[in-house]
Amino acid sequence: MGKKYNTKEEGDYSIVELDGEVDLSCSPDSRKQILECLGTGKGLLVDLSQVTYIDSSGVASLVEGYQTAKKKSLNFGLIGVSSAAMSVLQLARLDKVFPIHASVEERLQADS
Repeated sequence: MGKKYNTKEEGDYSIVELDGEVDLSCSPDSRKQILECLGTGKGLLVDLSQVTYIDSSGVASLVEGYQTAKKKSLNFGLIGVSSAAMSVLQLARLDKVFPIHASVEERLQADS
């Protein structure tokens, strides 16, 4: 089981791309990556387009990232949310909390 994420930079954002199943086995790594990216002082976008499953620990990592970003006055958002991830976010009513965009480009346009 390799690492379940990639990171890249785009404009004023760090982007964390999560992949596959985001569950208890990989959530601590995802959480660490999200918080490390927020430590750079850039906004953060989490790409969920390749996520096939996300459990409560994965959702908790996103919530913690969102709260950390707010404390630091940094932008935070989700992009390309897969249907599997979206159904979990809707169940938890977090689709109303997180800024969600179809793509990085769409988010960058919304900022300008």
